[in-house]
Amino acid sequence: MRSTKALVSDGNGAFDVKQITVGEPAANEVRVKIKAAGLCHTDWDSIQNWNKPFIVGHEGAGIVDAVGEGVTKVAPGDKVILNWAIPCGQCQQCLTGYPHICEINSPVCGKGLCGHAHANATLYNNAPLERSFHLGTMAEYTVVKEAAVVKLETDISFSAASIVGCGVMTGWGSVVNAANVKAGSTVCVIGCGGVGLNVIQAARLSGAAKIIAIDINDERLAQAKQFGATHGVIANRADSHFDEVLTQVKQINNNRAADYAFECTAVPALGSAPLKLIRSAGTAVQVSGIEQRIDFDCELFEWDKIYINPLYGQCNPERDFPRILALYASGKLKLDELITKTYSLENITEGFDDLLNGRIAKGAIIFD
Repeated sequence: MRSTKALVSDGNGAFDVKQITVGEPAANEVRVKIKAAGLCHTDWDSIQNWNKPFIVGHEGAGIVDAVGEGVTKVAPGDKVILNWAIPCGQCQQCLTGYPHICEINSPVCGKGLCGHAHANATLYNNAPLERSFHLGTMAEYTVVKEAAVVKLETDISFSAASIVGCGVMTGWGSVVNAANVKAGSTVCVIGCGGVGLNVIQAARLSGAAKIIAIDINDERLAQAKQFGATHGVIANRADSHFDEVLTQVKQINNNRAADYAFECTAVPALGSAPLKLIRSAGTAVQVSGIEQRIDFDCELFEWDKIYINPLYGQCNPERDFPRILALYASGKLKLDELITKTYSLENITEGFDDLLNGRIAKGAIIFD
């Protein structure tokens, strides 16, 4: 058993650093000493809306501290990245190439049962405490299923490695796995925060000829160009239907709409915006995971347009994390540059404030 610090929320807006107890890993479980945890808008949303106590955090990297019986792919001392869409490897979705929407483990799509470590793996005041997305990375230690870790063999900081587990994977995978962006195409990216920047990077690596970054913030557009955007468009908040944005896109793209458009804002009013910016038979991708009900003008689908809402960049962790890390190792993918600022658990309120006010691309909590 280890007594350790963790960020615990009541699921109704409150959160604080608490002392918890993390147990020994059971069969097929791994205990990880967390070295860095990424900050994500999903963390803030869960703090506000989950209506139950839990340990915050779903992006993380660290060192294996102990393993349970039957664990074969990692050993104590191994560096690992954590993955929140934990595949069971046996259900229909896993067997047909969709482990990110596992019918058993996925906390989003499945029953959310087998992905949890044993009930007493994490205790607060001697009572079991849930962990965000089966991980709870904003803690010094966590116990997770073996399938929730991918061995890290690349020379990379823990802060940069931690964000591979969601923010990078979601943006990169939406381009490479879901949309399959073609070389020579024109790509629009709506929203240039952490996920949007990874969409831009992936579009550049896929050979897109024009990558048009769209945001309300000049500084974000300047940063987007550092990550591979070829053009920038400032959106007007009053242009809710994106009429002005489409005009500018066409001016950039020889009077044609884009081949692909990616929505990365999580703003419900912009759920249909990528459809507005693509040509007939183009592909619109809602990356951010908008869950509110929104209304669509069916004319936006004319003609033969495709609208997809992929989860987690259609992540296959054992396949995709090594691909992303190989691109980083070769200098083709920027990860260190995404980390705008680092924090400790004790000043995490500042981190959330920076996140919500758009001051950072990605932030990370560092555990000494």
